Amino acid sequence: MSNLIRWEPAREMMTLREAMDRLFDDAFTRPLSMAGNGWAVPAVDMYQTDNEVVVKAALPGMKAEDVQLNVTGEVLTIKGEIKQKEEVKEKAYHLREQRWGMFERSVILPTEVVADKAKADFENGILTITIPKAEEAKPKTISIKAK
Repeated sequence: MSNLIRWEPAREMMTLREAMDRLFDDAFTRPLSMAGNGWAVPAVDMYQTDNEVVVKAALPGMKAEDVQLNVTGEVLTIKGEIKQKEEVKEKAYHLREQRWGMFERSVILPTEVVADKAKADFENGILTITIPKAEEAKPKTISIKAK
């Protein structure tokens, strides 16, 4: 005689929901996501004004000469490398979250831009990229004539 187990779809869905919750918790509660090579990609903020798109990337411990920027079509790519400054000979790490090596982060720009007029400033570990919007992407004011 075999025991029959009653199938309860609601219980299965809760299990799937819990798995999805765990996935989203892992993705959004960690400050930086892991790239395939073990390096964390930089956290990025992006906003736009009437005339430009501004992207800010957190790159602590980096130097401006170790970062490359590229705009291809509507995609901004930030590449760089952090070199490990010191190697601890007798390692007994309790926590190790800093990453070393190459990284690359691409973001899709929200509008058309004039890439060759972009400016980039690097201060206190924050890279600020300011890219003017293309003329056709800027808001236009239309005057209304009263009759």
